[in-house]
Amino acid sequence: MKHPGAILPVALAMSGCAGSEPVAIAPPIAAPAVYATDLPAAGLQEEWWLGFGDPVLDRLIRRGLEANLDIDAASGRLAAAAALLRAERADRLPGLDGSAEIGTTLVGEGEDTAVAGLFALFDPDLNGRLAAEVRAAVAEYAETKYLLAEQRRLVAAAIASQYIEYRRTQTQLDLLEQSTDLQDQTLRIVTLRFEAGLAANLDVRRAAADLAQTRARRGLVEIARANALSALAILLAEPPGAFAIEPLADGSQIPGYGAGPPAGVPADLLRRRTDILAAEARLARAAAEIGIEQADLRPSLTIPGEIGIGDGLLSGLFGDFLVGIAAAIDIPIFDGGRRRAEVAAAEAVAEARVAEYRATFLNALGQVENALVSIEAYRQRNAALTEAIDQSETALAQSNALYREGLASLFDVLDAQRQLIASRQALIDSEAALASSFVAFHSAIGSQ
Repeated sequence: MKHPGAILPVALAMSGCAGSEPVAIAPPIAAPAVYATDLPAAGLQEEWWLGFGDPVLDRLIRRGLEANLDIDAASGRLAAAAALLRAERADRLPGLDGSAEIGTTLVGEGEDTAVAGLFALFDPDLNGRLAAEVRAAVAEYAETKYLLAEQRRLVAAAIASQYIEYRRTQTQLDLLEQSTDLQDQTLRIVTLRFEAGLAANLDVRRAAADLAQTRARRGLVEIARANALSALAILLAEPPGAFAIEPLADGSQIPGYGAGPPAGVPADLLRRRTDILAAEARLARAAAEIGIEQADLRPSLTIPGEIGIGDGLLSGLFGDFLVGIAAAIDIPIFDGGRRRAEVAAAEAVAEARVAEYRATFLNALGQVENALVSIEAYRQRNAALTEAIDQSETALAQSNALYREGLASLFDVLDAQRQLIASRQALIDSEAALASSFVAFHSAIGSQ
C-alpha cells in the first residue's frame, strides 16, 4: 500500500533580477513511502548481475562496460563538457594578449616601422552574466557525467537481457530436440501398430503431423537466437558474424537470481537513478540560462588596459613607453523588447524542464513497480507450470500404457504430448521472463 511521502526539493541555480546570486526553487516531487508490491529477496548491489551466479554473464557485462561504443561516445562528451567548463571559468580571469608588428614603407625614404604592445581585458561581472555562464557549464558537465553513468546502466541491462534471451532460445532448441525424439518414438509405435493392423492410417498421419509441426518451430527459434547473439556482439563492439558465447560448465541455460540486500524506498530513486539526476542537472542549467538572459538587462562593465612600446619607427622601438587603462560600461536602453523576450523564452524552457524532471521520476517509479509485480507474477506462474509439467508427464505415461493395451485412443496420447510440450515451453519462457524482470528491477532502481 502506498503512503504519501515528503516533498523532495531540487535546488536550482536561477539568477535573480538584482544580482548574480542564485535563487532556489523547489519543484515538488511526492514520493511514496513504500513500493506498492513487496520487495523481492534480491535487491540492490553494485554489480547486481553477480546475483545470477553466471560466470559467462559476468564476463560479458565487464567486457561490454569496457568496450561498448555508446559508452565511449558518452565519455567523449564528458571530456568535451569538462573542457567547456574550464573555458567558462577562464572567462572570469583577466585576459592578456600581446601583439607585435614590423614592416617598411614603400614611399619616400622607405623607413622601417615597428610597434609592440600588451593588451589586457578584465570583466568584473557586474551584471552576473559570467557567474551564470559558469553555473550553466557546471550543470551541463553534471548532466553529461550522469548520462555517462546512465549509459553504463543501460548497457549492463541490455547485455543481461540479450544474454537471457540467448539462453532462452538455446533451451528452447534443446526442448525441441527432446520433443521431436518423443514424438518420433510415438510415430514409430503407431506405424508398427498400423502395419500390424491394430491402428488406422489416420493415426499415423496425426502423429506425423504433430512431429512436423514441432520441427517447423525450430527455424523461428534459431532466428531469435541469432538476433540475440548479434545484439550481444554489437553491445560488446564486436562483429556479429564472428561472435560466439561459450557454453556453461554446468550445462544450465537460463540463469536464476539469488538473494541480496533490500532495494530501499521510492525516494532513493531521486539520488540513485542517473536519468533523474541528469534531468535535475538539465533543470539547473535551464535556470542558469535564465540568469544569463537576465544579465543582459543590466549594465555591464569591462576594464581594458594597454602597454605600448615604440613610436612607430624601428629605430625607436624602445624609445616610447605607454601605459593606458580605461573602463567601458554598456547600459541597455532600448532594443524593442528583445532582451525581455529572451528572458521569457528561457523561463518557459525552465518550466518545461520542471515538467520533464517530474515525468522522469514518475516513469522511474512506474518501472520499479512494474518490475516488482512481474517478479511476483512470474514466480507464481513458474510454480504453476512446474505442477502442470508433473501432471502432464503422469498423464502421458498413463495414456501411453492404455494405448498399448487398446484402452485409449491415439488422440489421448497426442493430446497428452501436446500438453506436456506446451507446458515445458511455457516454463522456459516464464523462467526467462522472471530473470528479465530482475534485470528490469535493478535497472529501474538505478543499480550500477
